[in-house]
Amino acid sequence: MDWGNVTAEDLIDALREVDWSSPPRPLSEFFSKFTVPRSSSKWNSRLKCNLYYYRTNYFLLIIFVLGLAFLRRPLAIVAALLTALSIAILNDSFAGTFSEKVSRTVRQFSPHLAAKMRPPLTPVIRGRPSAKRAIFICGRPRWVFVFIFSSVSFFLWFVSCGLLTVLWALAFGLLATLLHASFRTPNLKARLNTFPPKMLCFSI
Repeated sequence: MDWGNVTAEDLIDALREVDWSSPPRPLSEFFSKFTVPRSSSKWNSRLKCNLYYYRTNYFLLIIFVLGLAFLRRPLAIVAALLTALSIAILNDSFAGTFSEKVSRTVRQFSPHLAAKMRPPLTPVIRGRPSAKRAIFICGRPRWVFVFIFSSVSFFLWFVSCGLLTVLWALAFGLLATLLHASFRTPNLKARLNTFPPKMLCFSI
């Protein structure tokens, strides 16, 4: 299946469910070969393929740009980290890993409190879950932590007066990501080891 047939919604769902703990691609590969796509359809396929394959590199690139923008604003750096954390928690794999590590740390100091942080059991009807499996972090729905981290980060953005700076830095990081994903020619490894097996990025 060509990446041109993968919708933006499919790509977003895949990025939300994929494991983000994998290390970034080597810089020698990241900056290897650049070409101009021959058509808009090939550019569309290449963009989706690279966004998925180099996702960790792009995430670190944006964090690096934000870090440079806030070297003189400590509160803005904390706000950026909380914002990144609230976005990362939207990924199912990261949310599960984050919850497990927090629970393990709490268990070392208070086993009783850690027991209360277990997620509730999902009802099963006729051998199948009654509903789509909800994601819990430390026994609470994921949206609770997203709301808390987002609210605190917004307050810190306001206090540090760094909102305009983060918008410029974020725009620069996103532009750099878009340019790289548009002109980086996917190698064979990128074409064969991305997305579900049926959605290979050929003809890009």
